[in-house]
Amino acid sequence: MDTVIQGKTILVTGACGTVGSEIVQYLLGPATGDPARVVAVDNNESELFFLKERHQGDSRFMAGLADIRDCEALRELMVGCNLVFHAAALKHVTLCEGAPFEAVQTNIHGVQNVIRAAASSGVERVVFTSSDKAVNPTNVMGTSKLMGERLMTAANGLQQSGGCMFLSTRFGNVLGSNGSVIPLFHQQIRNGGPITLTHPDMTRFIMSIEEAVRLVIDSAGMACGGEVFVTKMPVARIEDLAVVMRDEIAPMYGFRPDDIPIEVTGPRPGEKMFEELMSEEETRRAIELERYFSVLPTFRGWKSDVAYEYEGTISTTVDNPYSSRVEPSLSRDDLHAFLIHNQLLGFTQQETPPSQPADMLPEVKTVTASEQLVS
Repeated sequence: MDTVIQGKTILVTGACGTVGSEIVQYLLGPATGDPARVVAVDNNESELFFLKERHQGDSRFMAGLADIRDCEALRELMVGCNLVFHAAALKHVTLCEGAPFEAVQTNIHGVQNVIRAAASSGVERVVFTSSDKAVNPTNVMGTSKLMGERLMTAANGLQQSGGCMFLSTRFGNVLGSNGSVIPLFHQQIRNGGPITLTHPDMTRFIMSIEEAVRLVIDSAGMACGGEVFVTKMPVARIEDLAVVMRDEIAPMYGFRPDDIPIEVTGPRPGEKMFEELMSEEETRRAIELERYFSVLPTFRGWKSDVAYEYEGTISTTVDNPYSSRVEPSLSRDDLHAFLIHNQLLGFTQQETPPSQPADMLPEVKTVTASEQLVS
């Protein structure tokens, strides 16, 4: 059981996204520390409706229709909340390249709105979900995520003793999430190909949705304030992922794997060949734990006397940057086992399993930010 959420009121932004909805599912599940209430916040009205429908039998659940660009709406929804898991963001690299100010408004101004709302509403801890693309960023999305991390660190240092604690978690590629490469490859295989590959040598850190949720929950409990927590995770070559998926899935749709071509299209705007979870500069202030690294803040402000000590510390010295360029990649057999273990070779996100008809569900009431004050 997770004592950090025992009896707490928890708000999750981006609650309709893959990671956000999984956090909500976990918090309301039987294996958690039994929170008092879970407030799911998103600006996607339709998906929030269905999320509320899935949890309508749980009196601890409340849906809040709001946008993180609206600080006042967030402030109203955070009244009485103890923890905030901030998962809302614009995450698509190519789309952010074409609309950089949209990324700024959501991934930077939105983070600052969460900080202001939490600090003024008596929230105890805020956990921000960042990305490996924030390390030595080469694109708008990564740069905006780096700024989000720095805003969280600065906010933590500016809090007086007893104030809200702010921290970040840094994800790799969450396989199976909305917009990830797995649903795309699956759809292309189902259509008979081709599978589009940007570059055969491209590598990525990979993690399951369950691992992403575990990182968020664990970080909330371990944090001293202002850190960035990074999960130790495997590396996969994207070409190997395409081949493993093709060999496994093609027969499901009546194709021979060799009949489905793989086309190299070249890197997209802003896309990196390799990803980093920790830079060389960050290794000088990193602590290695059993499952994670903790990157300590450079700016500590009023928290300069905090002792960053963690249970299960392996080493206070980290020598090597954590880069997919140098970390060994999974073999195809190991990658296949990873996909099977995490149930990532089933239906695409566009498909509805036959056992789950997509009939329209009855209307239920959704609470908006302004209604929260009188509900």
